[in-house]
Amino acid sequence: MTIEVLINAGAGEIRVALVEDGKLQELSFERTIGGEDGTRGCHSRVGDVILGRVQRVMAAMQAAFIDIGMERAGFLALREARSLAKIFSDATTISDCVREGETVLVQIIKDPMGEKGARLSAGITLPGRLLVMTPGQPGLAMSRRIEDETSRACLKHLGEQMLANRAEMLEGAGFIFRTAALGATLEELTQDALMLADTWRGIDDRRKSARPPATLYHDLGPIERTMRDCVRGDVTSVLIDDATAANAARAYCRRAMPAAEAHIQLVNAPVFERYGLEDEIAALAHAKVHLPSGAWITIETTEALTAIDVNSGRFTQSGGLEETSLAVNLEAASEIGRQIRLRSIGGLIVVDFIHLSGDAVPVLAALEKSLAFDRAPVQISPMSEFGIVAITRKRVREPLARLTSAACPSCHGSGRALTPQSVGLNILRQVERQARAAPGREILAEAAPAVASWLNTHIEEIIPELARRGAGRVRFAAGPFAPEAFDVRSL
Repeated sequence: MTIEVLINAGAGEIRVALVEDGKLQELSFERTIGGEDGTRGCHSRVGDVILGRVQRVMAAMQAAFIDIGMERAGFLALREARSLAKIFSDATTISDCVREGETVLVQIIKDPMGEKGARLSAGITLPGRLLVMTPGQPGLAMSRRIEDETSRACLKHLGEQMLANRAEMLEGAGFIFRTAALGATLEELTQDALMLADTWRGIDDRRKSARPPATLYHDLGPIERTMRDCVRGDVTSVLIDDATAANAARAYCRRAMPAAEAHIQLVNAPVFERYGLEDEIAALAHAKVHLPSGAWITIETTEALTAIDVNSGRFTQSGGLEETSLAVNLEAASEIGRQIRLRSIGGLIVVDFIHLSGDAVPVLAALEKSLAFDRAPVQISPMSEFGIVAITRKRVREPLARLTSAACPSCHGSGRALTPQSVGLNILRQVERQARAAPGREILAEAAPAVASWLNTHIEEIIPELARRGAGRVRFAAGPFAPEAFDVRSL
């Protein structure tokens, strides 16, 4: 089995894909221009540690709103605020944890989505390559993915040795062992712990002189974070199509994971095109997903939940209706987990399988297997008598549909259309291709007025990035184009 991490670092967006035996399994986007707050970039803020000020304490909601210097106040629920209470019990309220006007150290655990501000936690966690540090919360814990009891016992023993040997440096800190810690030596674990301890001391020092709201710590950038979180022992190669991004990945490896540097390869063409992923990614915008048998599933997201419907189409098994229904359900169950990951669907997901008269256990087993390697927490309900299975999945980032599309002004939301930003990023990729095909020529890109406006608004960020990729002379102009149409040509 070959597992490859592909990093496409374009002018305005960094895309990461995990490909297993040639099949796309995970996908993430991080945009680096066009931030809504007026600052450069719109990258994820998850993991940032901020000294904030309590704006409001809402007893009815058992939550508080914290000024963290963003457009909307952050949301701190009682569950995430409990570490601030002197004594936490079932009777503890949000007022026992925070008061209006006081300063509080919080961490962003979920980016703003739609009209909602960032989700916050007062329980700070600092992820490293092998460990996650929990300052002020002593103890040793394991990733839920480490299930083997022998491995858990071995890691716990190493952790106890680490804490005993470095008691002064790691006093008061707790650690969670990541799956990457399996097979690590005491020396490697200790080095990771000491790096995290240095990071925490830096945060604590900055806190003493900071005035809220103030960001005291930024998590790693998208390239380094990919290396830290995605490159495991079973990854065979990391392919990157940008020299600057490749250098950043190598520099991080030299600091934190030297053995992984040998897996990094710089490729001289867009890596997603090389692996034929562009069409597959474009297909994620469509509700219907065709299955190899001729059956299909339909995925529709509403405000409250995501509904997935399984349809057999014209597929039939020679054994009859029950055999056909089981075969289609098994095929759909194996694909559903992958689609949920690729589309970054979170919250409540309801799957309407084809009704079965017999045992549904094989279908549930196939569904559980397809969701087993999801890094977001997932729960699956039993199948109801109507063939319905409910899934809950933690929302870890903006759903792909919301990130790449907006309500169509022509149909008042009954359909979907690519946002000007998404069309603009497609144009930038086409500009790069045109520059390779006609080096040194001036390139004219014409698009709908809203798209051209977005490109020209961010021209100071875009031009240097394009120039670094060989597109030195580029103009963006508005033309009589449909919202998603454009023309890129050499002059």
